[in-house]
Amino acid sequence: MATHSLIEPNSWVTLRLPNGTNRLLQITPNMMISLGRYGSFHSNLLIHRPYHLTYELNDKSATSDTFTRLRVVPASELHADVLAEEEAAGSSPSRQDSAAPEEAIISAVDGIEYSLVDNETGAVVVRSNREIIDDNARQTLTWQEIEALKRDGTDSGKELIAKLMLSHTGMDQKTTFSMAKYKLLKEKKFLRRFTVLPLDVSNFGSYALHERDSNKIMEMREEMVGLLGCWANVHFSGVDQVELGDAPQTPAKTEQEEMEEIKKPKQPEGTRYLVVDDTGGFLVAALAERMGVLYPKTTEEKEANGLLQTSDGAPTPAAAPVKSEVEDSAMSNTQEAPPPEMAPSVKRDHDGNPKDDRPKSSDGAEKPKKRPIQRKPDFHIPFATTNTMTLVHTNGQPNLTALNYWGYDSTNPNHPPHPLLNHLLPLSWLQLIEPEADSVYATEPGIKTAEEVASWKPNRRGNYHRKRRRWARTRYIADSARAGGFSGLVVASVMDPISVLRPLLPLVASGAPVAIYSPHVEPLAQLADCFSVARRAAFMAQDVAGNRTADELERWEGTDDFPLNPALLLGVQVHTSRGRRWQVLPGRTHPVMTAKGGAEGYVLTAWKAKPAEGKIAARGKFQKKGRSAGIGTAEGTPAAETAAATPASAEA
Repeated sequence: MATHSLIEPNSWVTLRLPNGTNRLLQITPNMMISLGRYGSFHSNLLIHRPYHLTYELNDKSATSDTFTRLRVVPASELHADVLAEEEAAGSSPSRQDSAAPEEAIISAVDGIEYSLVDNETGAVVVRSNREIIDDNARQTLTWQEIEALKRDGTDSGKELIAKLMLSHTGMDQKTTFSMAKYKLLKEKKFLRRFTVLPLDVSNFGSYALHERDSNKIMEMREEMVGLLGCWANVHFSGVDQVELGDAPQTPAKTEQEEMEEIKKPKQPEGTRYLVVDDTGGFLVAALAERMGVLYPKTTEEKEANGLLQTSDGAPTPAAAPVKSEVEDSAMSNTQEAPPPEMAPSVKRDHDGNPKDDRPKSSDGAEKPKKRPIQRKPDFHIPFATTNTMTLVHTNGQPNLTALNYWGYDSTNPNHPPHPLLNHLLPLSWLQLIEPEADSVYATEPGIKTAEEVASWKPNRRGNYHRKRRRWARTRYIADSARAGGFSGLVVASVMDPISVLRPLLPLVASGAPVAIYSPHVEPLAQLADCFSVARRAAFMAQDVAGNRTADELERWEGTDDFPLNPALLLGVQVHTSRGRRWQVLPGRTHPVMTAKGGAEGYVLTAWKAKPAEGKIAARGKFQKKGRSAGIGTAEGTPAAETAAATPASAEA
């Protein structure tokens, strides 16, 4: 099943209300959802329904219905006004279509809201009637009557809107634009409709930017998210062999051998991205969506893969295909009869009756037996080898609160299956720069016998296994990150970009893209100046590199004049983009002149380069030619060639 096709239970969705605002709600079964003045409805009415549909809250019947019903609004009803205008324009063209452009401009029927004065005579040719149209006294309904219609009205607010338009005495004087705008305002206020949209990264970013605290996501607009993902070349790079079950089977090892295997130097392979995220997990969610690891698998996808997870966490294989009766009857004559099975021993009570020791529920039904939980060894590495993200964070635990909307909780030790569990590798700055100073990385867990561990209390035994698993994960992530070879670097941090790139650039593979976001242009301008052509030329002219090797130049700490090695990045550019909203109304279709304030947002892009060793001379080998080389003879042959050919001809 494709992602975002049906509304699953306990999933987060976006409800777009008629006034243009969005609401994030979790569709929990058997609960009431309140939309404020628009009404309330039962959550079960949306479960297993498609997305991108517009629903209308019907009026609750006092005799039959116990809650409000929903009606799917068809597309023909949503765009009835546009279809009616197109049909009217096609059947009877108006005078304005056949008129000259000058006449259409000064016509008062089009809703011109200014006065046109003749310069010669001073007479007013066209005068705006805006004062008459916008007069509030033209509405004959009082606010008490409007409130009564809102309370007792029917047809989901459409009846109220119709009465408001009929009660307006100046409706016949309104222009086409003014009438459409008046109707649109009333629909936003009184129409009881909403549209169900999936909670993807785009909708969540719009909600956090316009209706929540935009500083939590560093005011990152949708255009900036797209630029970061495109310039960093973030994409799905294939399924890991471990997930497919094609990994080679290795012989069983002792715990000491497993610890030594974890300590060995790593040579990572596959597509891996290095990420610095200070947006609360919003950037990680955007990259994970492009990599195909953000949304958990649905039940149908698990059944299709044959790995349906049971309640105890053990994978259940897909059901075997059932043979037809014809095939069974045909094969029954050719197959030998199976040998008789040994009857199991039956426990009996004192009276000789069979004794059933299986547990039963309160109503007498037998409870199904629970399968034993098959846990992985403590030193098992659960991470994928490709299509992964290594997240570098500041605190002891990464701030990934935004990922809770997609079913991922970084603080849950017993997390249900989710793609990010195997594809997101958190790492602190201390573990990356000085891993030996980190207590989790440096402290090796002790090895105890199984008998000794079994004699402990459950709390102590759980802490023992938890510390061993945490040490193995931390050691693997830190060693893999320090080995480098990342396929790209994506940064959205409040820290100075120069200080961020100093330890991270050596870890990026040669030719890999680098994309850095900043709400303001000044930090990126300073960073771009570090890799300018003039600074690179001065770096080579002063011979700052000296006799350092290429690896030493990559990890060079820099000086005051050269904070970073100018030869590490090529093609440095700073980009920005902003999409404009449009107002679409009859005669007034144009970009909206006002927009949300705040930071503009900029993205610096570049490509990683490997510094060359030694001094490079790009000057060609020049050889001066004689004057006679270009002088030709009467036959058109150069004189030098004629002179060279003379001895040979004489000898012949």
